[in-house]
Amino acid sequence: MSRYIAYNPDQAWLLPPSVREELGEEHLAVFVHEVVERLEMSRFEATRAEEGRPAYPPQMMLKLWLYAYAQGMTSSRRLEQRIREDLGFRLLAGNLKPDYWTLNQFRRRHGRAINDVFTQVVEAARRMGLGRLGKVAIDSTRVQANASADRSDSRDGLRRERARIRQRIRRWQQQCNRDDEEPGGGTQLPDPSWQQRLETIPRQMEELRKSGQQRCSRSDPESRYLRRRGGFCLGYTAEIAVSDDHLIVAQRVHQAPTDAASLTAMTDEVERECGERPEAVLADAGYYSMGQIEAVQSKGIEVCVPDPMMAVEMAGGQPVPEMNRRQQRRRPALKQFRERMREPAMRSDYTRRKALVEPVFGVLKQQRGMRQFRCRGLVAVSTEWALAATAFNLSRMFERIRNSR
Repeated sequence: MSRYIAYNPDQAWLLPPSVREELGEEHLAVFVHEVVERLEMSRFEATRAEEGRPAYPPQMMLKLWLYAYAQGMTSSRRLEQRIREDLGFRLLAGNLKPDYWTLNQFRRRHGRAINDVFTQVVEAARRMGLGRLGKVAIDSTRVQANASADRSDSRDGLRRERARIRQRIRRWQQQCNRDDEEPGGGTQLPDPSWQQRLETIPRQMEELRKSGQQRCSRSDPESRYLRRRGGFCLGYTAEIAVSDDHLIVAQRVHQAPTDAASLTAMTDEVERECGERPEAVLADAGYYSMGQIEAVQSKGIEVCVPDPMMAVEMAGGQPVPEMNRRQQRRRPALKQFRERMREPAMRSDYTRRKALVEPVFGVLKQQRGMRQFRCRGLVAVSTEWALAATAFNLSRMFERIRNSR
């Protein structure tokens, strides 16, 4: 009698096994399948053209991308491979095998619909008891663009390039006129790309002027050079608002180099996604702007956002020196706001802020690969960030259900 269990990798199945039974009901892929089946998908179907061959169902494509981002996978080529090899992806794909181009096109084409899915998932989470809006922590992070910081243009560089192309065209025309004595013999350009480049340079210069930056990327002109810890990066600013139970209740991506003008926008985003206002908003000193703070307070929302000097004091540094009369006349509300920030309740809230939002960024960037976007352009990277935030919320909902059983 053999001491080992019979082993034959070439053994054929008489009846194919059920993938769902192999995974079990308490699996994230099964949960993603059940949640997406209950979502409103009309926005996805509205963009489908009647002509051409039948498309893959949008429910299937959405399930694949949400499960992929929950697994830290953002590459469409890698996703195509995993659909053939991984049981969770095979279950969601229903034995269909979309290629990487189809997967990537779905992600790029349905930006608004994917943002609507984020809203629906937040609503479903709140019906489960998640997403409590007592205290909401807001923060931002810099995410690298899918572009090289070395391949960039400045306004002076664009002017020099335009001058070189014009000089090259004049030299070619002069040479043609010498070689061809017939009238009009040297009027045709040898390479249409020269003229096309001359037409695009003014647009690039205008975009660069509007952005207020010294340089712009050739690969992703909508990305920005942003300051972060340790230097600069070419990328975008991604923001989230996290509830007291670590659910992302609002998210967005923008190009601004600072967060000083984002407090009101993110607070409004929380209200739009959840249908109600939070009791308190917590943010770090990067969001300090007295005008923004007063605008949020006028809606009856408590604000815990210290100015940079007060943030040092609250972190255990040197106390903020008393304001003189001139400073008090120039900024009368600042002295009162600092006194409010020194209260024990506000200090406790400010300490709580870091514990709410920083772990979420750690999961998104360290575990799920959101240190760099795959797509290019503000609309496309906003879709990526919405997918990552939605996948994070689905994971939170899944853990809540599993722990309650």
